[in-house]
Amino acid sequence: MTEPAPRSRRKRMTGKERREQLLDIGRGLFAERGFDGTSVEEIAAKAGVSKPVVYEHFGGKEGLYAVVVDREMERLLAVVTRALTDGVHYRDKLEQAALALLEYIEECSDGFRILVRDSHGAAGTGSFASLLSEIAHRVEHILGREFDRHGYDDKLAPMYAQMIVGMVAFTGQWWLEARKPKREEVAAHLVNLAWNGLSRLEPKPYLDPRRRRKEREKLEKRAEKAAAKAERRNRKGDDDAPEAPWVPQQAESPGPA
Repeated sequence: MTEPAPRSRRKRMTGKERREQLLDIGRGLFAERGFDGTSVEEIAAKAGVSKPVVYEHFGGKEGLYAVVVDREMERLLAVVTRALTDGVHYRDKLEQAALALLEYIEECSDGFRILVRDSHGAAGTGSFASLLSEIAHRVEHILGREFDRHGYDDKLAPMYAQMIVGMVAFTGQWWLEARKPKREEVAAHLVNLAWNGLSRLEPKPYLDPRRRRKEREKLEKRAEKAAAKAERRNRKGDDDAPEAPWVPQQAESPGPA
């Protein structure tokens, strides 16, 4: 008679592995239901452990939530800071930072949902507003250098940093649910507004400077044709000739626009 094969024992998690498992589960539940809508019982049940295990690692739901929020804030701050540091030129830094935020939203949607909710007192680092203030503080130094370089009042850099970061952050909140258009296109339009202003928007903004240059050349040719046509009409005494279309001007900058 053949003896039954011994049942395989489930591998016991190390303390570090269990902690990471609880953080991952808690992150998903907090993103879906918020802090108040999530219970220790649910977290423990999903992890296949008893409630005391959660308390042992984090001291309770508040401790787990604080670690989740701190991690997400550090992650987002790191990707935006890296983008601001890696960019070569002023516009390039803005483009990379906007794109980095959108990439984080796309790849870490749960984390971003947790951050943009009203901050709970359990969050150790603070609220989403405090995170944006920290990012704005880093942008402020970049703007300050550029303002001084071009003869602008660098004392206004903190205000402009708040404007730019706020615009990008709120657009990111909208895009979290909309997801259209693609993140590269959203980033291009964000920088289009920040860089050119409403009165000088590029009809078709691109992150790629070569595509921007081609689009500008196309508009210049179109404007030349329209101006020539208007001139011919004026010579014939037609006072109702259409105005030549606007062509985006090359803004002064340390590098290519």
